[in-house]
Amino acid sequence: MAVTAAMVKELRQATDAPMMDCKKALVENDGDMEKATEWLKERGVAKSAKKADRVAAEGSIGFKVSEDFKIASLVEVNSETDFVAQNDGFKDLVSKTVTQVFNTQCDDAVALRETELDGSTFSAYFDETVAKIGEKIEIRRLNTLTADANSVVNGYVHSNTRIGVIVAIECDSPATAAALAPLAKQVAMHASAMKPTTLSYKDFDTEYVASETKGRIEAIKTENEERARMKKPLLNVPQYISMSQLTDEVMAQAEADIKATLKEQNKPEKIWDKIVPGQLARFIQDNTTLDKEQALLDQNYVLDDKMTVAEAVTAAAKAAGGTAEVSAFIRLEVGEGIEKKVDDFAAEVAAQMA
Repeated sequence: MAVTAAMVKELRQATDAPMMDCKKALVENDGDMEKATEWLKERGVAKSAKKADRVAAEGSIGFKVSEDFKIASLVEVNSETDFVAQNDGFKDLVSKTVTQVFNTQCDDAVALRETELDGSTFSAYFDETVAKIGEKIEIRRLNTLTADANSVVNGYVHSNTRIGVIVAIECDSPATAAALAPLAKQVAMHASAMKPTTLSYKDFDTEYVASETKGRIEAIKTENEERARMKKPLLNVPQYISMSQLTDEVMAQAEADIKATLKEQNKPEKIWDKIVPGQLARFIQDNTTLDKEQALLDQNYVLDDKMTVAEAVTAAAKAAGGTAEVSAFIRLEVGEGIEKKVDDFAAEVAAQMA
């Protein structure tokens, strides 16, 4: 019986075995799908249960950066269990996968499978390795950042290999860029810990900021109720949550309110100019909680919380004799956004007894 491409595809979907093994199994068994499946199982190429229905929410992040800090790549490779993620074979697979992403600068998992590797396709290597490991493994996300002569990229993967970040810093000269390669890694380390979701408050959607405002203010009011009960100092209740809301009019009103309060307190007007800037800074701090939580450039820098990330980069560039700013970052965390199946063992036993 002639073996068609459709038959090979069907067997591969049913077993997750490599394409060439599926073809050989069908040829050896005259196109009989059941016998071909058994043939693959006997040789350890296919497992008894189809892996496609399982959830791969564990895994590792792979990272690679060029020696000149001009190319940096990240990849998330998922497995079903953390046990397999610690397997040396899986670690080698992640390393080879991120190297393939780095070499091809491919940004799509499907397209990556068709890229060339050692005279064949990357999918041939990947599928064969997965079959040996023996559980569902898939490439979920992959990203690469590149830099020109005046820019630099670097990154960081946390020790548990579950969080990885790459950062690009745009500078005014090649010399400044070269000097800031270590800083790019430090900013990546910051992002791995502080979980920013966007680069700047300027990236926030207006409707999103509006929808978050009331809830965040109410949360602070609720916390103050508990603080009052515990006789702790109360937090300042903000009017806003993002710099995007602090228009010139808002800031002018804030300054006027501060001066009015100083007047009520009978503070000499000649010292107001020493008090107002600090209180305006505090007003901004209290009214930008969303930015501090989610926008990388506006977060307090973990290595010096007296500065924001943006200010830290500016200071480092100035020390190197130039100017710079973070232009992009990508943060991947294993399994984020994947709904994991939670097994209820007691319910399962009860169902079987019934």
